[in-house]
Amino acid sequence: MATLGNPQKTIEIIQKYQFAFQKKFGQNFLIDQHVLEKIIGAAGVAKEDMVLEIGPGIGTMTQYLAENARQVVAVEIDKNLIPILEETLSGYDNVTIINEDILKLDIKALAWEHNDGKPIKVVANLPYYITTPIIMGLFESGVPIDNITVMVQKEVAQRMQAGPGTKDYGALSLAVQYYATPYIAANVPPNCFIPRPNVGSAVIRLTRHPEPPVSVKDPVLMFELIRASFNQRRKTLQNGLNNAQNLNFTKEQIAAAIESLGVQPGVRGETLTLSQFAGLANYLSKESGCGKMK
Repeated sequence: MATLGNPQKTIEIIQKYQFAFQKKFGQNFLIDQHVLEKIIGAAGVAKEDMVLEIGPGIGTMTQYLAENARQVVAVEIDKNLIPILEETLSGYDNVTIINEDILKLDIKALAWEHNDGKPIKVVANLPYYITTPIIMGLFESGVPIDNITVMVQKEVAQRMQAGPGTKDYGALSLAVQYYATPYIAANVPPNCFIPRPNVGSAVIRLTRHPEPPVSVKDPVLMFELIRASFNQRRKTLQNGLNNAQNLNFTKEQIAAAIESLGVQPGVRGETLTLSQFAGLANYLSKESGCGKMK
């Protein structure tokens, strides 16, 4: 089985290559075999799968993936890690290493090239500052995805699976839940990494919906409404939408749309479900001409 999932081996490799951790890439390498197995299990990686790994680091998780999947495509932004990956993965003929920024890569083309366009599985240990753009970028790109299993900051994982009316509920919860079903598979303490991060982490699996769970004519408008309603959490939904710079509905249109949901006029955005935001967007997108966005 894989050999890198322990502190001694990781330190040996880091020292051999005199690797310097770069803060800008948010590098924290996993050194706990139990957690590695949890990730493989959560992602449901099987012999017929193609896995896209984002941020393989020195190849610890990549080795586990290569043992379990048909094909692994590992995308690493830090060119200093490429010689290390070439050594640690030299024993596997089913791994492709790409030195690239995942946000600039044509993942759809990769899925076709390596998996005939069938749904891929994505596994990542993501730098916290770039978690949301990567996950939303993957969902919005239309890449065929079965699930995304990622290591993220614990609070971010909690926000992704939060429900209406809770303190963690927000635009991220709704965006993720529009595309996928979130499930926190494991909480991971700081001592499972080198170097130790300052915060706790969690492994979350986002299982892609075959179809969105709500019917919305204009998803872009729905997400504009969601963002506007959470931009000023303490304000009522009505005030939040009235004050939004990039929405140009009249106060009357907004009041009528809120009324159409059958909720109180003074309701706050944080209490609305995804289905209610879809209803709001569908009502407003019917508004003739004046309901068009700037």
